[in-house]
Amino acid sequence: MSVINGGYVEHNERLLRLLNVCRRAPSLARTKALHALTITLHFSLHQPVFVGNNIVHIYASQGEFSSAAKVFDKMPERNAVSFNTMIGAYSKCEDVEKAFDVFSDMRAFGYLPTQSTVAGLLSCTSLDLRAGVQLHGLSLQNGLLWADAFVGTSLLCLYGRFGLLENATRVFEAMSTKSLVTWNSMMSLLGQNGFIDESLSLFRELVRMQASLSECSLLGVLSGLSSEEDLEIGEQLHCLGVKKGLDREVSVVNSLISAYGKCCNGRAAEKIFEEAVSRDTISWNTIISITAKSENPLKALTIFASMSEQGVSANESTFVGVVNSCARVEMLKFGRTIHGMVIKKGYGTDVFVGSALIDLYVKCDNLEDSRLCFDDICEKNVVSWNSLISGYADKNSSEVCISLFLHMLRLGFRPNEFTFSSFLKTCGSPEIKQLHSVVIKTGYEENDYVLSSLISSYVKNGLISDALVLHDGSTARFFVAPSNIIAGMYNRSGLYLESLKLISMLEYPDDISWNIAIAACSRAAKHSEALELFKHKLQSRILPDNYSYASVLSTCTELCDLAVGSSIHCLIAKTGFHRADAFVCNLLINMYGKCGSIRSAVKIFDEAREKNLVTWTALISSLGIHGYAHEAFKKFGEMVSLGFKPDRVSFVSMLTVCRHSGLVKEGMDLIQRMKSDYGVEPEMEHYRCGVDLLVRNGYTKDAEKFIAEMPFPPDASVWRTFLEGCKRFIVER
Repeated sequence: MSVINGGYVEHNERLLRLLNVCRRAPSLARTKALHALTITLHFSLHQPVFVGNNIVHIYASQGEFSSAAKVFDKMPERNAVSFNTMIGAYSKCEDVEKAFDVFSDMRAFGYLPTQSTVAGLLSCTSLDLRAGVQLHGLSLQNGLLWADAFVGTSLLCLYGRFGLLENATRVFEAMSTKSLVTWNSMMSLLGQNGFIDESLSLFRELVRMQASLSECSLLGVLSGLSSEEDLEIGEQLHCLGVKKGLDREVSVVNSLISAYGKCCNGRAAEKIFEEAVSRDTISWNTIISITAKSENPLKALTIFASMSEQGVSANESTFVGVVNSCARVEMLKFGRTIHGMVIKKGYGTDVFVGSALIDLYVKCDNLEDSRLCFDDICEKNVVSWNSLISGYADKNSSEVCISLFLHMLRLGFRPNEFTFSSFLKTCGSPEIKQLHSVVIKTGYEENDYVLSSLISSYVKNGLISDALVLHDGSTARFFVAPSNIIAGMYNRSGLYLESLKLISMLEYPDDISWNIAIAACSRAAKHSEALELFKHKLQSRILPDNYSYASVLSTCTELCDLAVGSSIHCLIAKTGFHRADAFVCNLLINMYGKCGSIRSAVKIFDEAREKNLVTWTALISSLGIHGYAHEAFKKFGEMVSLGFKPDRVSFVSMLTVCRHSGLVKEGMDLIQRMKSDYGVEPEMEHYRCGVDLLVRNGYTKDAEKFIAEMPFPPDASVWRTFLEGCKRFIVER
């Protein structure tokens, strides 16, 4: 008897050891062998239910759910753990119906649900909200919510999946016992839904409790950082991660790289990536994506090359980032190379990679290849349709856009705001109202983005009354973008007061609104109001851009206010003179020239990175006004030698130089050579300048002859100039 008992115990001990080995290092072959052994030893097993539960669990952990179900169904005896294990297995494979069938059987056999039962059901991501609420009620009825943190954590995750943050918060606050996982889950839910302050508040409370933070604690808060304003918080969390030694975890490294990227600090993201102890494919993909969107997108290609050299395998996300980088700099040749790698890897049919390739070819003016990439995508989504429609819209291919849009609707795709805005770019008058009706049917008539595109399209096609009716008869009048479009239209039509009235009604005007208002004041000769608005814009902490500077510099020029103009120049230099475009530089030269500071005008000209014809003309005009005729002619010669072809305005400036310096011969010679040497036909303004030059210097007879020889009848301005010059000459004599 003792020998038999000894063998019995030995078999059970060996079986338990084998179970532990399988759980630690599961493999299907090993599990099947163990399963066969348990069947052979079934009648001599000391704990058959315990062994059966473990076999079910090991099969489920390897994704062998049908095998797990067979073992469960053939178990002669079961306990609550058996049912919980099978419920967990079905929940893992998203079979919520079978999970609830097992749950029903469990209750029929008289077993009360435990925390594992409810948590297992709640963990199924395909569980609908109604069933989740019923499980919440069952948990309250059986006191499972207060027993430990298991059920409560699963409940708040359920509500979080459905975006019911208030319900999740109520569950969190009602929990008497909270685990670290509970805190991490709640912080992550708040962060991912944009409630960064609330997420950070929970994190601080967790730190004050001196809880042992995990990497998930940092991940939850870092996931909520989304803008430059959150940079300081990101830096503090980074420091805390270093202090706690969590910065060595690859998941934390990836989140820090991503957070710095979202907070517009690409350099910090690159530094973390370079100094990381451990990196995975996600690390490489994240830094490639960040650098692809940076000011130097070519760096993403360099990082991609390093990734390949280090033997890290690229996936779909990698190629999306690299292709986007090629699209940014319009590198078609290298983009084609990447496309070849995509095909070789078998990612050409992926919707995200395909959409990126469509965008690349669209930006490189290759619509044929973009269409081929579109056709290669197996499961298209709205983004891929939008990319292609946008490409044809940019090329004004309205017929193709209409065809694509109709085909998209026939296939059952629901257009979104980007679809409508892209299509509206190319719409003519007949199509706008038809598309407007589709917008209403699909429920986008109150969408800010779509409304702006509709109003812009109406204005572009000359349907002003329709644009005004749409703006005034909808919520568009409360939105910034549509109001900006109408206000801009008023400005172009010279209705500056209407423009100002509309902008003043906006509760939160944006940068464009301020620019339109400043421009309206400047053009309406309300110069002091324009400067006052510019001051208010600065006080609102909205950084001025080139459009703001253009309006306010024009105002300073009209007022001949050198002090304010110089202050504006200082502000431009302080915020980054390299950002000032050629238009702003030209206005600065003109402003200094009109205000009498010729040295400053020359300095701006010399420092300008980009010089165009207007830049040269502005300097020549400024030199002429102050009597530097020799220097003006010298600059004119330099301009021509550099390949700039003078236009009508250039010649008006040169004739003004001659007028101010009394260079009659040079001025008249210039008019004679306009057509022959420069291919510019003299216009009425040039003849008026010639008449003024002659009569100012006493050549009244020559002026009269000059008028008589004009190729077209002189207008009132020419005769006025002649008569005023004659009168002035008589008075001086």
